[in-house]
Amino acid sequence: MTQPFALPHFYLPYPARLNPHVDEARAHSTAWAHEMGMLEGSGIWDRTDLEAHDYGLLCAYTHPDCDGRALSLITDWYVWVFFFDDHFLEKYKRSQDRAAGKAHLDRLPRFMPLDATAPVPEPENPVEAGLADLWARTVPAMSTDWCARFAVATEHLLNASLWELSNINEGRIANPVEYIEMRRKVGGAPWSAGLVEYATAEVPAAVAGARPLRVLMETFADAVHLRNDLFSYQREVEDEGENSNGVLVLETFFGCTTQEAADTVNDILTSRLHQFEHTALTEVPALALEKGLAPEQTAAVAAYTKGLQDWQSGGHEWHLRSSRYMNEGAAAGSPWQGPTGLGVSAADIGALLASAAAERLRAYAHVPFQKVGPSLLPDVPMPFQVELSPHLDAARGRLTDWMHRMGLLAEGVWDEDRLAAYDLALCAAGLDPDATPEALDLSSAWLAWGTYGDDYYPLLFGHRRDLAAARVATARLSACMPLDGEPVPAPANGLERGLIDLWARTTAVPAAEQRRAMKDSVEAMTESRLWELSNHLQNRIPDPVDYLEMRRATFGSDLTLSLCRMGQGPAIPPEVYRSGPVRSMENAAVDYACLLNDVFSYQKEIEYEGEIHNAVLVVQHFFGVDYPTALGVVRDLLTRRMEQFQHVVAHELPVVRQDFGLSAEAGRALDAYVADLQNWLAGMLNWHRTVDRYKPGYLARRAHGFLPDRPPAPVLPVS
Repeated sequence: MTQPFALPHFYLPYPARLNPHVDEARAHSTAWAHEMGMLEGSGIWDRTDLEAHDYGLLCAYTHPDCDGRALSLITDWYVWVFFFDDHFLEKYKRSQDRAAGKAHLDRLPRFMPLDATAPVPEPENPVEAGLADLWARTVPAMSTDWCARFAVATEHLLNASLWELSNINEGRIANPVEYIEMRRKVGGAPWSAGLVEYATAEVPAAVAGARPLRVLMETFADAVHLRNDLFSYQREVEDEGENSNGVLVLETFFGCTTQEAADTVNDILTSRLHQFEHTALTEVPALALEKGLAPEQTAAVAAYTKGLQDWQSGGHEWHLRSSRYMNEGAAAGSPWQGPTGLGVSAADIGALLASAAAERLRAYAHVPFQKVGPSLLPDVPMPFQVELSPHLDAARGRLTDWMHRMGLLAEGVWDEDRLAAYDLALCAAGLDPDATPEALDLSSAWLAWGTYGDDYYPLLFGHRRDLAAARVATARLSACMPLDGEPVPAPANGLERGLIDLWARTTAVPAAEQRRAMKDSVEAMTESRLWELSNHLQNRIPDPVDYLEMRRATFGSDLTLSLCRMGQGPAIPPEVYRSGPVRSMENAAVDYACLLNDVFSYQKEIEYEGEIHNAVLVVQHFFGVDYPTALGVVRDLLTRRMEQFQHVVAHELPVVRQDFGLSAEAGRALDAYVADLQNWLAGMLNWHRTVDRYKPGYLARRAHGFLPDRPPAPVLPVS
């Protein structure tokens, strides 16, 4: 069969190595699969299928340094996960039987108890039998923290199959952002990262959830999955009718040829590997110092990082050799993998090296403060009508009074003219048109405080290139949000004074769990500013995927969602908020708002502030295109995120109601939460179109800078 595209050159600088225990693992996994009922008689595989796939070779390449016992166990895990995938395809995807597929998935977490002595159900099929056996053999060697993380990753891997099944049922192809997010779960790379810990060293619990470790796992996941999409396109799209493939997603989004989409997927893959290296070499060492990791803990993180690198190289090598994938024209032989044969010369390798270097260096080559002219404002979709609170005019005056009382207009960052031009009360009035005067004042103050902080950090710390002082300031802000009545520091500046006041007014009633979520959301916003400052110090335009995900934090999206959730009270169970469809709906809404802001703020940020964190600029540099072309890409993505929001509301939330058996009260609360998000989207667009903050005339008159003779207030050390 003719391949649908030529495989691209792959950036892969780490050589693949083969574990010497490969034959032992092959023999063990074949016997184990037979014992679990996965071969003859299963209706899924026979022995020749298993031998052709050669998962022993996969694991020997991806885990080159572990001993034979560990390699055999890891290989069994991979036999099980691939069998699950093919079993789910044959039993549920081909028949499109979602109800039966969900019932099958609902039983599987019962075979992964955190208490190793807890009883498990009697297995009813090879998938259950394999999981029960593997869990019992794995957990004795690992900590409870690892077991909990690995169980969650396994559940995500299994449950995301329902998302794929739903998309097949609807004939729907995901948008690029949605696809990257869901592919991490259904593709299993976070799960694979857990097995890398088993084979190398367990990541210390103190840093397992920190951004640098999360980015290592996510970049590893994205690169693994995108590479697999390139090799498996023919099998998945042309043979199985799958629509969850990155090449197909970009082919559909850009309306381009399959070859062009494949080349773009490879560009994103390369960018994710560059991000992995950047994080490993810059953010991980800083994290180890910040958290005071012991030498053995630092060594464990280093071993885990190297294990992820080994997996990348080994996984690629296996794809070149496995009968499961198309791999004609690609062969091993150099760190930068690509076609071999007649006509492939040293000049080709030289060109490839130059291309990889140019792509990496392009992220650092931006010249700030370039004149770009007024922001181009394309038509954007908005299916929801804006409504404004009748209390708006009074709220404006009360917000000005509050800003003066907190000292936020006396630090040289804002004055009354700026506050009036930004009109944050208008934004709040659109976000919550039914709010009481008191609630409107509170949301106006939160918006003003967050926007002020967004201006404060680059002006105070960015111009001084003082990341250390920014870390101290961020730690002090965290101390301003006590969870259980702890004393707060005496405020050293308006930012702290404002947060102390807002925290006390917002968290007087909510339960401890809601206070914790609220604090996490504020910290996500304030800590993301350190990421922005770090990029500024390096003059580094971020990787597109990393940017879109961090943009949610820098925009304060989690804070907005927390306030919306608090408004619904306890009627909606926490597990509903954690469900995939609700998170997908929220992320789509958040991304729309973030991208909208980037479109309107382009001139303000690029020309007047020397900013590098803007989606349009990120697209310009990643694809090497001009401003109007990049704007068109961002506008298309913004449109797709709105379409996804509407899709989830119309098609996936009804399934959530059914799956969780929501009561009438909970259903009404969920409807109200959706309405809050719709108001938020309509209100955000109305605010951006109305206020002076982004308009050329105002920017020319009041571009950001310190007010004369009033430098920002100093930052005091943590007491």
